[in-house]
Amino acid sequence: MLQGTGSSVGKSLLVAGLCRALTRRGFRVRPFKPQNMSNNAAVTAEGGEIGRAQALQALACGVSPSVHMNPVLLKPQSEIGAQIVVQGKVFGQARARDYQAIKPQLLPRVLESFSRLQAEADIVVVEGAGSASEVNLRASDIANMGFARAADVPVILVGDIDRGGVIASLVGTQTVLDADDAKMIRGFIVNRMRGDASLFDAGMRFIANRTGWAPLGLVPFFADAHRLPAEDAADLPRSTTPLGAKLRIAVPVLPGIANFDDLDPLRAESSVALLMLRDGAPLPPETDLVILPGSKTTIADLAALRAFGWDADILAHYRRGGRVLGLCGGYQMLGRRIADPEGIEGPPGETLGLGLLDVETVLRGSKRLASVTGRTNADGAAFHGYEMHMGETTGPDTHHPLVQLADSRMDGATSADGRVMGSYVHGFFQHDTQRAAWLTRFGATVIPKSYAAGIESVLDALAGHLESHCDIAAILAIAASGYPAAA
Repeated sequence: MLQGTGSSVGKSLLVAGLCRALTRRGFRVRPFKPQNMSNNAAVTAEGGEIGRAQALQALACGVSPSVHMNPVLLKPQSEIGAQIVVQGKVFGQARARDYQAIKPQLLPRVLESFSRLQAEADIVVVEGAGSASEVNLRASDIANMGFARAADVPVILVGDIDRGGVIASLVGTQTVLDADDAKMIRGFIVNRMRGDASLFDAGMRFIANRTGWAPLGLVPFFADAHRLPAEDAADLPRSTTPLGAKLRIAVPVLPGIANFDDLDPLRAESSVALLMLRDGAPLPPETDLVILPGSKTTIADLAALRAFGWDADILAHYRRGGRVLGLCGGYQMLGRRIADPEGIEGPPGETLGLGLLDVETVLRGSKRLASVTGRTNADGAAFHGYEMHMGETTGPDTHHPLVQLADSRMDGATSADGRVMGSYVHGFFQHDTQRAAWLTRFGATVIPKSYAAGIESVLDALAGHLESHCDIAAILAIAASGYPAAA
């Protein structure tokens, strides 16, 4: 199990790299994260949802993602509350304080999922959440030492040298942990080293001597990490403006942004300038396309969009002849009205939408989770993606759907002039044919490439990176110590 001295120290990336490295050695490997907090989710074959990072880690193992790889997923809905997803299905909602009392009920489900993965794998690579040293939350913990102790899994602690203070972070973690928890840690990795690695040789020795833990790697910064899907909004990449980019796409970044990996294939295109607008930054007048991405809190995010003044910017963009695409929650915002009579996202109520599509949405019913394939009606270009939403959208513009799904359903809507579009489908830019069709529509240069092959290439490079800078044999020995039958 890889635990961190803090959030965003690179645990997800290291787990993905180890999964690929060990899979290339012939092991049957599975990723596991007991509890994740992210609005960037993926749909599994069982029709459930897990954190996007675990779906990437499953890809690194060469297997399909399963709900058991991330049995507890928290999807923030406010500063203090979240939707709770257990083994892929919505379990309920809770404020942060109330969730602490719920966690002991979830530990058996977590251990059940872990046991299922153990039964089908030679090695399970587990990722902790946040910081191992959150002793204030230790009593009901299921994400870090609470899980490690319950499942008897040895721990490797990860620190991030790029943010500074890594020696104190690692040594300090041992200092504040309960003695029995500290005994679970067998080694440490220092991540994101820049510059001359030999300058930290003494630092590695100091940490090893002070803690008694094995030094397992000083990992240089992996420059291609940005080419892999980010785990959560804290890792959301900045704008990309390649020289000579033909297509200019602007994306207002709202507080509840979700499933923003929809944008990653566009970011990878050299003919696309992807502008991530933050904190009310004005919409550039030369923008060709505005994309409103998914949202976990559609009504609240629509209010934030107005507070930032982006509603006026988008309407002005449309009046200038620009185009707008809404995905899932962004699609709902483009309509005339959004109603939440059951209080699914917050207090029951309704709000006016942007009015660019002649549709209305009512948030109700169970969440739809499904992988889908189909074609866009405008050009017949193929795509594959997934649905992950609650709500029903109806109105005249749905009679001009954006896509036709393989199961004969129509999805989405298109305005009468064809310049405003929306769909509940996530991920269709990942399909190379579909992405090329959008680039062609805007006159951008199309350079044939496989987005999926690019991800595979980065995972292989990441595995080689860790093979070069980590003691894989020692890591395997630590893992075997937690599995007597395999020792």
